[in-house]
Amino acid sequence: MKGATAVIIHDTRRAKSGDKYPVKLRAIYNRVVKYYPTKYNLSKDDYAKLYEEKPDKKSKDIRDDLFKLLSKANDIIDKLPVFNFKIFANRLFKISTSKDDLIHAYNNYIGVLRLAGRISTAISYECSLKSLQKFKDSLKFEDITIEFLRDYEKWMLKEGNSLTTVGIYLRSLRSVYNESISDENISKESYPFGKRKYQIPTSRNTKKALLLSDIKKIYDYKPSPGSNIEMARDLWLFSYLCNGINIKDIARIKYKNIDGDYLTFLRAKTERATRSNPKPISIYLNDRAREIIKKWGNKRINADNYIFPIIEKGCTPENELRLIQQLIKTINKWMKFISEETKIEKVVTTYTARHSFSTVLKRSGASIEFISEALGHSNVRTTESYLDSFENESKKKYALTLTEFKNEIDEINQA
Repeated sequence: MKGATAVIIHDTRRAKSGDKYPVKLRAIYNRVVKYYPTKYNLSKDDYAKLYEEKPDKKSKDIRDDLFKLLSKANDIIDKLPVFNFKIFANRLFKISTSKDDLIHAYNNYIGVLRLAGRISTAISYECSLKSLQKFKDSLKFEDITIEFLRDYEKWMLKEGNSLTTVGIYLRSLRSVYNESISDENISKESYPFGKRKYQIPTSRNTKKALLLSDIKKIYDYKPSPGSNIEMARDLWLFSYLCNGINIKDIARIKYKNIDGDYLTFLRAKTERATRSNPKPISIYLNDRAREIIKKWGNKRINADNYIFPIIEKGCTPENELRLIQQLIKTINKWMKFISEETKIEKVVTTYTARHSFSTVLKRSGASIEFISEALGHSNVRTTESYLDSFENESKKKYALTLTEFKNEIDEINQA
């Protein structure tokens, strides 16, 4: 059909991360413009390489992939008797036109997540869908009632899923439901979630924070120089010392993120959250953090170099996820060894570093607002869920204080 056009563009209006900008498919019809994500974020130089007469293999592969998407878009446009953006997007991402089919809605959303490079989130939704299909294979939105959700929750718990997993799967289901309402595919009149309806269960976080005495054991532990165990220990400490920075963000930080004594960056988790206007996290680099960078970091050739040799420039989202997950597995393996060697009772993982950082701040008297900003949270409620309870020694100290006060009252009464 005539009137609608599609083209691949480099959207340089706003950087996705560093000097990289998203590559998108742009569709125009009746002067209305819509942008659809691809899985690529490229620098201006890398994007220019796609159109060189003899591009390198990597650039050629990306170009071929993008041209395949463009060809599919044009084929959809040609076959539509009357152009419609929703139908176009549905077919572009292999989305079912059956508006009330929940399983297809799940697959649609998973496809969009993968196309946007949000691989980890897509995998989480795939797990949620697999669980839902195991409970009942064919589902429509009208099947998702309050009673259905209660039965599904009971079934998941009976199957051995933790309350945390149940919550994750049901929040994915709720998101898919909300997306379909937003797209006007289904009515919100029968919405089963919310107050006086079905409420997704929450679980209290297992206490993951370490005592300061345990952190000192890790700090003072002497592994073999240059060994994997030393690297694991140092990256764990780097996370703890740098506001509980997670491994994905450690992998992504570059030398240009260092300005004098401070490391400033946007969390990968929030950089796409344009609505919440994410603020950068600023961290003071103490001597130990600088030593770890010097010991394990890449050589600083230019400001755009990654600090640590975990991922490489141009790494696909799939490979990035694989490399980061492998590093997390390695760190957790050796931190378990260190905790056993040093007689630390709690399980020590990469997640423990973040919880320990926030809890140590709490114990030092820092305000929730300060801790929230340090962690890069959008609101203090998220921060509160991270905070551990006070150490038992602190509880003992306060309990003794109360006892001493009681004794004084007894003395007064006896007098």
